[in-house]
Amino acid sequence: MKFLKRWLAVLRAPSRHYSLAFLTVGGFLCGILFWGGFNTALELTNREPFCIGCHEMRDNVFEELRSTIHYTNRSGVRATCPDCHVPHEWTHKIARKMQASKEVWGKVFGTISTREKFLDKRLELASHEWARLKANDSLECRNCHGFRSMDFTRQSPRAAQAHSTKLAAGERTCIDCHKGIAHRLPDMSGVPGW
Repeated sequence: MKFLKRWLAVLRAPSRHYSLAFLTVGGFLCGILFWGGFNTALELTNREPFCIGCHEMRDNVFEELRSTIHYTNRSGVRATCPDCHVPHEWTHKIARKMQASKEVWGKVFGTISTREKFLDKRLELASHEWARLKANDSLECRNCHGFRSMDFTRQSPRAAQAHSTKLAAGERTCIDCHKGIAHRLPDMSGVPGW
């Protein structure tokens, strides 16, 4: 205890023992360690095993993803949870992680801890995600699907028409037409336009 009090007194007092250069270099090294630890933790929470670590995700939405073309396809390219739900750019990624803290709150208090509770909240959860994708012009979709790389001749006439006009003009974004592409749609009865 005496040792701790002495070190706290040293930290509060002006530096008598260490030079300004030592404090600067020490602060710089501590900053690097903090940044490295923070980035490592950020990336560890940005992987599919972390996302499906709780049964709410593993037993509900992840099972649905496994039956879609985003999971298994002829090219072997697979989208993981963070590919679609976490922006790649650092500042947007941090903002999304802060939003996700509400999801942790829901996990702690069990608001979707059973299949029935999940289904009851599903439309609300999906609506939040659709609004987020609409607001950022489906940024996560565009990380893999480049509009300029689309071959309209290999698309159905309806898709080619929509992509070459409404998407190209900025009138629509991916999520406007592709709700339910990787997960089942919630019960949409009572939702205008469905």
